[in-house]
Amino acid sequence: MAAQALNAVSDDAAIVDELLARGRVAQQAFEKNGSQEAYDRAALAAAWALMQPERNAELAAMAVETTGLGNVADKITKNHRKTLGLLRDIRDAKTFGIIGDDPATGITKIARPIGVIGAVVPSTNPVATPVNNVVNALKCGNAILLSPSPKGNVACEKLIAYIHAEFAKIGVDSDLVQMVPAPSSKAKTQRLMEAADLLVVTGSQDNVRRAYSSGSPAVGVGAGNVTVIIDETADLKAAAEKITASKTFDNATSCSSENVLVVVDAIHDHFMAALHAAGGRMLDAENTATLKEALFGGGGLNRHMIARDITQVIEVAGIEVKDAATAKFLLIEGAGIGPDHPESGEKLSLVTTLYRAKDFEDAKAITARVLAHQGAGHSVGLHSADDSRAVGMGREMPTCRVIVNQAHCFATGGAFNNGMPFSLSMGCGSWGGNSIDDNLNYRHFMNTTKVVRTIPVNEPAVEDIFGDYWKMAGQ
Repeated sequence: MAAQALNAVSDDAAIVDELLARGRVAQQAFEKNGSQEAYDRAALAAAWALMQPERNAELAAMAVETTGLGNVADKITKNHRKTLGLLRDIRDAKTFGIIGDDPATGITKIARPIGVIGAVVPSTNPVATPVNNVVNALKCGNAILLSPSPKGNVACEKLIAYIHAEFAKIGVDSDLVQMVPAPSSKAKTQRLMEAADLLVVTGSQDNVRRAYSSGSPAVGVGAGNVTVIIDETADLKAAAEKITASKTFDNATSCSSENVLVVVDAIHDHFMAALHAAGGRMLDAENTATLKEALFGGGGLNRHMIARDITQVIEVAGIEVKDAATAKFLLIEGAGIGPDHPESGEKLSLVTTLYRAKDFEDAKAITARVLAHQGAGHSVGLHSADDSRAVGMGREMPTCRVIVNQAHCFATGGAFNNGMPFSLSMGCGSWGGNSIDDNLNYRHFMNTTKVVRTIPVNEPAVEDIFGDYWKMAGQ
């Protein structure tokens, strides 16, 4: 049995090696014959493979059917808007040849491809995330090898078939975009991690950790557990409607969905009324206990409740919900924060935990405790009329993003009314154990070579540097 297992691992590694070899041949030719126009054309072809409306609808339905996660209408919207936003972001970006020339420094910057990108993608977004990675890779002259989750294999395979069909129209080598074939295995993913020129990993934190320890350069993103403060200056109706729209989008598959709300006491009752009007349903103590047992009782999240419709969440939990016919998501009171209180962590379901705070300072303290438990680095939200509070949170909180007065899951990964890059992968900086603190974007998919020339000498005198310090501290 041990020999059979070793042979299986060896066979899996050989499959990945062969795909990487084909990708390298295709990438080298793509680069050798490259131009900005060629890179852009290939990226647009991959994007249109998904954005063409009939294909988008088909792939969205396939994703929901095969993964059981999310809902078709929202996936169609996500596939379209995330890809369109990405294309807007990269349309005028220079990723080929000389991209900077500064006579003052004597440095010329030249964009260079990385090679073959290995991308591990999650089941929550088995179509939108691969396209985002593929478009960024092609824009910078790379090849890419996708490793979908087991549940995402079917949708990813169909997506790549459509990409190859678009490539055939414009004479692009199909080996620039490939996928690790089913059945998925840890051995295949591990080999990809060891042998790719760059790894981009979204989803499982186990995969992110494996990528960072693989020996290959890696860009991984941290866990989400979005916590949002609603303070006494907030527009409560607008806040409730934005939170509801965000939390319910694609049945909370997004890592940017609101998992925790922290509400200051001064407006608690009025805000709860606004949430109820928007579709949020606060459970009483008995039904909260029943829901928590159903969602967390097995030691992990109940797969029959993750990213499912609200009717299924209620049915599986076996709970009674006031005004259930108009319910859009459920709220439970937080009993504590930390490993012994799973309600304080990411839930990937139409369930949000609410904590009451005495005032804004207490709300920040609660938020900090939640982030210390899970979600550090990712993002926090604030509904407030006081912008200085948002800046203060940016100075104090272990977070890479403070989302102000917005529907969180629409804003964090880029929106048409904010300046964040469109992405489905949010770097969480050192707080989240990541190498990047930005939204994953095309800049992470290319190298730059610097041509360095001499310039007039610019060497300061020691006293010019230390003069003010010596006046204060002496020599």
